[in-house]
Amino acid sequence: MGKTKIDTAFAQVLNQGDKAFVPYIMAGDGGLENLKEQILFLEKNGATVVELGIPFSDPVADGPVIQEAGLRSLENGTTLEAILTSLAEWKETRKIPIVLMTYINLIYSFGIDKFAERCEEVGVDGLIIPDLPLEEEELVTPALEKRGIALIRLVSPTSPPSRIEQIAKRTEGFLYAVTVKGTTGVRNQYEDGVGAYLRELKACSKVPVLAGFGVSTPEQVREMSEYCDGVIVGSKIVESLYQGENQATIELIAASKQSAAKI
Repeated sequence: MGKTKIDTAFAQVLNQGDKAFVPYIMAGDGGLENLKEQILFLEKNGATVVELGIPFSDPVADGPVIQEAGLRSLENGTTLEAILTSLAEWKETRKIPIVLMTYINLIYSFGIDKFAERCEEVGVDGLIIPDLPLEEEELVTPALEKRGIALIRLVSPTSPPSRIEQIAKRTEGFLYAVTVKGTTGVRNQYEDGVGAYLRELKACSKVPVLAGFGVSTPEQVREMSEYCDGVIVGSKIVESLYQGENQATIELIAASKQSAAKI
């Protein structure tokens, strides 16, 4: 795959000495009519890429905050097609790359080739599919490669070294480094060895490495960024947007800009 919009966004941030910041939001939480405003708010305040969650009734990687946001979105009547239609309507307004986080069931039900085609049409730049193992990727990779859509892979602290190496070689856009054993959500502290784990990933990855799951404070953004290329923040941002506390999100993004000076 050639250079994508995601690659360009990361290069720009990292080349100027900052760290990447990828916020996760749940599409349709608070109403799908607010999606444009939410994403443009994140773009304006310096996010690198937006990870956009698709609500699903049976999530496997999501903790309580994101599960609740997904249920609120489903209760609002949000559908995958409605999300894609919304993204299409203001495609020309945004510059920030969009990565969808969804489960294989939704893609399969939609139709894999049709889904990839729609993603290209509406300006989706990448996908994260947490329940799609390497061994089953051939279900989607031909359709995504044909349309230049990056498939971002996840690794976890429990992945054996040989598998980490395999995943790091195949990931596109960035490598999603899960930093805890468990689901998403706010954590007060990290397990021992997380720094060494992130450095090992950096050593074997050809693309930027981002730390996710449990990052929820400006201090944690700075701490994790010392070991890799940036962070992904989900639960804290989902919660802050729901409560209308935009300042908390602004401070989290700002921490990624300050972290480089502390390394």
